[in-house]
Amino acid sequence: MHSSINPGPPPSLASLIEAGPAALFLDFDGTLVELAPGPDAIKPRDGLADALGALADRLGGRCAVVSGRGLSDIEKHIGPLPVAGAGSHGSDMRRRDGISVGAGAKALPQEIEQALRAFAEEHGIDYEEKPHGGALHYRAKPDAGVAAENFANELAEKHGWAAQGGKCVIEVVAKTANKGAAVSAFMKEPPFAGSRPFFIGDDLTDEAGFAACEAAGGAGILVGTRSDTRAVFRLPTVQSVHKWLEL
Repeated sequence: MHSSINPGPPPSLASLIEAGPAALFLDFDGTLVELAPGPDAIKPRDGLADALGALADRLGGRCAVVSGRGLSDIEKHIGPLPVAGAGSHGSDMRRRDGISVGAGAKALPQEIEQALRAFAEEHGIDYEEKPHGGALHYRAKPDAGVAAENFANELAEKHGWAAQGGKCVIEVVAKTANKGAAVSAFMKEPPFAGSRPFFIGDDLTDEAGFAACEAAGGAGILVGTRSDTRAVFRLPTVQSVHKWLEL
């Protein structure tokens, strides 16, 4: 990871499309919807799914939501997803037509799940069950963050899994689950193959997506003010993302 020197806004979406086939990979929390105290407390804007469908049409289908959430969880909040999707940090992938890509999510071993649940209960923080793993959320209790991260890292290492940190969350996931791998897999599939990809995201887990897009001739677009990033462009807020995407 490196710091971009005061990255500015990306070129307009119209100019990217005009320059040749472009693809967009969109994080969900903190990018398409505002962050909330807990994963079920988000308030997506009305009509978000329809707006994403129209965006995908404009891009010839080359649009995907790539999120740490499971795809079924996203759909619980906004309705059926009308674009390609990679949930569970890329371990649960499907094309726009609903056809699965890859082997699917690897379930969390019971021993890891029980340990995470017990830790969450003991420390008064939230545990979230996911198709690909489990997450400890400490946004409502930030003082528990260091202990949660240390515990998750040790637990993951012990069982041969991986721990991924984000904004007030630490997740235990399969080692193959990351957003960069999801981008790379989509870029081998029609209609994404041969396009120039751009990844929009706000969190540390999105850096792998930025890197994959950069490797394919595109770039990352960071949402927010974080300085340590390999993103080339920046948008300040969720609202500015919606405006740039013309949703």
